[in-house]
Amino acid sequence: MTQEALHSTPLPKTGSTLRSALYDPRIRGIFFQVLTVLVLVGGIWWIVDNTIANLARSNTASGFAFLRGRAGFEVGQSLISYSSDSTYARALVVGILNTILVAVTGIITATIIGFIVGIGRLSHNWLIAKLCTVYVEVFRNIPPLLVIFFWYSGVLAVLPQPRESVHLPFSMFLNNRGLAFPKPIFEPGMWVVLIALIVGVIAAIATTRWAHKRQAATGQPFHTILASIALILGLPVLAFLVTGVPVTFDVPVAGKFNLTGGSVVGPEFMSLYLALSFYTAAFIAEIVRAGIRGVAKGQSEAASALGLHPSSVTRLVVVPQAFRIIIPPLTSQYLNLTKNSSLAIAIGFADLVSVGGTTLNQTGQAIEIVLIWIAVYLGLSILTSLFMNWFNAKMALVER
Repeated sequence: MTQEALHSTPLPKTGSTLRSALYDPRIRGIFFQVLTVLVLVGGIWWIVDNTIANLARSNTASGFAFLRGRAGFEVGQSLISYSSDSTYARALVVGILNTILVAVTGIITATIIGFIVGIGRLSHNWLIAKLCTVYVEVFRNIPPLLVIFFWYSGVLAVLPQPRESVHLPFSMFLNNRGLAFPKPIFEPGMWVVLIALIVGVIAAIATTRWAHKRQAATGQPFHTILASIALILGLPVLAFLVTGVPVTFDVPVAGKFNLTGGSVVGPEFMSLYLALSFYTAAFIAEIVRAGIRGVAKGQSEAASALGLHPSSVTRLVVVPQAFRIIIPPLTSQYLNLTKNSSLAIAIGFADLVSVGGTTLNQTGQAIEIVLIWIAVYLGLSILTSLFMNWFNAKMALVER
């Protein structure tokens, strides 16, 4: 290479190299990822170090050993045996079970009401459509805590005293202390009925799958609903009769001043259950309405052209297709209802947050209690999401 060629070759500039590296998407992405990790690790280290210093300064022992201590407080409603001599761990289990009870019963009731109201909003009957619209607009625009107070203070609190209880069918009584109903007392032979119920459910699932395969292969339908009802109800009833009716009932009896016997569902649970059910149902109704609107109009027109009754068109054609639109947002409403159950502390219902708050006040173990709250609600949310994702996959269209 000549001397003139050496002088004419441009030398690389450091500034341009740095500038090109700065604008390189790959290098820039790595830089921001590393920066994010450092900030995150630094934040966690600061929180942990600050927490340890505060615990040492207040002489508070960390750990979950306090769960073995005596709780020393009563719980208004419990699905398992509990007394003030039970441990904190058992008290928290009571709170978790009460939270699950509110979530499960609320989800079932809200789904039923939401589907009825959602379909009602699309009714050709002017009165039904307007009533459903008013229901949705009222409950959607009221805070859930206000709905809870409405049921607790405005409805259940004004019911009559126990000595003037409203006598309902099947030996049930309703008053301002709750709903009293006969308490079942199971005898040893009841396990046979439970096994018969499980066998009936498994047989119903197997029959439904067989019927679908048979219809796909031959085109011949099979009444799976009647067969499933016969299996799920018939087998347990048969086992119930064969074992000699292995259950008795402790019936509540109206006394001069109070009721004796039976079981009682307190007004705290009833108000929370009703409030969350009616509140969430308003949102589910809109999801159902939107899902039905999302089904192509030609589907219902084609079904009507085949001579199907309008109710059959809705039940067999429109709603099954709308499910694919309804299920994803429906999952969010189920999660919201489960998390909104923590509002039970406002009316004194012994859910997880209420029992955990009492435990926190007595032991001072704030970090541990908060971790338990997080773990339980996170676990319930994940389980709900997994189930709904599985159900959504079962309802999805299968590509051929």
